[in-house]
Amino acid sequence: MNDHDLIALYFDRNEQASAETYRQFGGYCYTIAHNILGSEQDAEECVNDVLIRLWERIPPARPDNFYGYIAAVTRSIARNRYTASRAQKRGGGEIAAALDELNDCADSDSVDAQIDRRALGEALNSFLGTLKPDHRKIFVQRYWYFCPVEDIAEQLGMTKSKVTVTLMRTRAKLRDYLKEEGFL
Repeated sequence: MNDHDLIALYFDRNEQASAETYRQFGGYCYTIAHNILGSEQDAEECVNDVLIRLWERIPPARPDNFYGYIAAVTRSIARNRYTASRAQKRGGGEIAAALDELNDCADSDSVDAQIDRRALGEALNSFLGTLKPDHRKIFVQRYWYFCPVEDIAEQLGMTKSKVTVTLMRTRAKLRDYLKEEGFL
């Protein structure tokens, strides 16, 4: 079943939409959630929450890129769950390490005070367009999907050291790019 047909099931309020979404995208959602949360049980609950959120939001939403839409919903739910668990001192997962790595590129307080999130998002998209395809894949895997460096290296057939160095250099380029664009 393609994405268009799947979205049509949601618009028809057909309960098969959730089952089919789970069949096609459950593992994908689980991986994103597990990378952020670091817990099998929390990741499984997050996938269930994603299915509920999709049912609530489609319609009226009609995503052009269902794959990306599901990733964004999963990340949002997992980050909220992570924030709640961290407040309770339970923590875990890759999100803290990944965000700490990016901390030198943009101080969230100064960025929030100077620009809105949309402008920063557009700048990040522009920056990603300047990267070599492999470097972009590494950056997105680490900072969008919160994949561990070891997993990225394995997926791309690289050494862990090469991935680490590429991330370090890409963060430096991002910092320079954001300075040139007036964000820092």
